[in-house]
Amino acid sequence: MSFLSAIFGTKSPQNDCITVLSPNDFQSQVEGKNVQLIDVRTPNEFKSGHIKGAKNIDFFSGRFNVEFNKLNKDKPVYVYCRSGSRSRQTANKLANMDFKEIYDLKGGILNY
Repeated sequence: MSFLSAIFGTKSPQNDCITVLSPNDFQSQVEGKNVQLIDVRTPNEFKSGHIKGAKNIDFFSGRFNVEFNKLNKDKPVYVYCRSGSRSRQTANKLANMDFKEIYDLKGGILNY
């Protein structure tokens, strides 16, 4: 079993709070709703187009943790990036920061 775990990984308890949503599910949960919606792309990417109501917190910014610590950790947070890589890494960071409910857009805004 450890060989399979090494290949496919295991879900640690902290990652039980992360849910990867399809673009349709993500859209239905965020559009027109007052949610913590975070775009983790660079400011230039954000300016080129983003989901309405999203706040930009650049994944590469030195203020990443400071900005996320301003959010309510007990309320759901929705994250997305361009293709899903940065948002997946963000979701894992947020789980380590004790956020309770994290939703990640599968495939990023490219699939939205």
